[in-house]
Amino acid sequence: MPAIAAVRGALPRHRYPQHELTATLARVIGLDPVRTAVLQRLHANAGVATRHLAFPLEDYEHLTLDFGTANDAFVQVGTDLAERAVTDALAAASLRAQDVDLIVSTTVTGIAVPSLDARLMARLPFRPDLRRLPLAGLGCVGGAAGVARVREWLAGEPDGVAVLLAVELCSLTLQQDDDSTANLVASGLFGDGAAAVVMLGDRAAQRHALPGGGAPVQVVSSRSRMYADTAGAMGWDVGASGLRIVLGTEVPDLVREHVREDVDQHLARHGLTREDIGWWVAHPGGPKVLQALAAALEVDDEALGVTWRSLHRIGNLSSVSVLHVLADTLADHPPAPGSHGLLMAMGPGFCLETVLLQAPWSRPEPTRAAG
Repeated sequence: MPAIAAVRGALPRHRYPQHELTATLARVIGLDPVRTAVLQRLHANAGVATRHLAFPLEDYEHLTLDFGTANDAFVQVGTDLAERAVTDALAAASLRAQDVDLIVSTTVTGIAVPSLDARLMARLPFRPDLRRLPLAGLGCVGGAAGVARVREWLAGEPDGVAVLLAVELCSLTLQQDDDSTANLVASGLFGDGAAAVVMLGDRAAQRHALPGGGAPVQVVSSRSRMYADTAGAMGWDVGASGLRIVLGTEVPDLVREHVREDVDQHLARHGLTREDIGWWVAHPGGPKVLQALAAALEVDDEALGVTWRSLHRIGNLSSVSVLHVLADTLADHPPAPGSHGLLMAMGPGFCLETVLLQAPWSRPEPTRAAG
């Protein structure tokens, strides 16, 4: 079956502690003392210690982030991060750009036409017949959905080599005139970054030797679920000033209400239960979402420990985050040989994507996200 050969992340070099970001954002948004106190409380409760930004923090006090300016910056910085992530992932898998048959890209924080994957073709020596599939609008679910869609393509291309690229520059969506609670929460939760996953078809995986002689992680199956009448729970309102965040308070309740049943149904297709899952790779939506997820899955806090630590270290990177969590899991907590893992994320729709993974019977070479 299709398999994951390598995962690599790329983070901007501009990294700041949360308290410094809070102080600067209060000035950028122009908050009065009462709303500044609200901002401080929200940021302190976000579970985030440090985040990476596309530009130096002081630039955000002088930049006027209208839609055009922000999007130009997205294309510039996003392409740079994409190049780093893809280059590092291919090197980790001992593959070249010329070996890639398909690149799938996902983003929700900017618009690029030509898409970021097309712009990479001017920088990396991909073949001119490379297939490209940009995915837009998936938001936080994009990393998990991207792995699932690549798996489906590789199921019909057993000799194929594919790359999933996720790029999100959430800081460029900050609304400088918006003191709404949703904007203040987002300003304390989201960070910037990219990630790339190299995946192989079944025959390609069997014949390709990874560094250290390890075997790739198998991607067994995936399941998608859209929940009715939840379109307003999460997303963007798009206007002249750019992308204005929509974050509904109902998201943790949706997680508690639906996730257990959906996970159980997915696992039952393979004769598995939640007790058979040895490692959980979850998107770090935020503290309340992670608490709701642990309750829904009936697992202890450490079962989602890698996700909590990713949130603490780099914040929520939208579609990119779950891929960093996957890389950190494989690097720092290598799964037991043959054990099953479940990769999962939720996003606008409101929707859930779950991906069943299985560790190789021989332990793979570690794959770590940058930063």
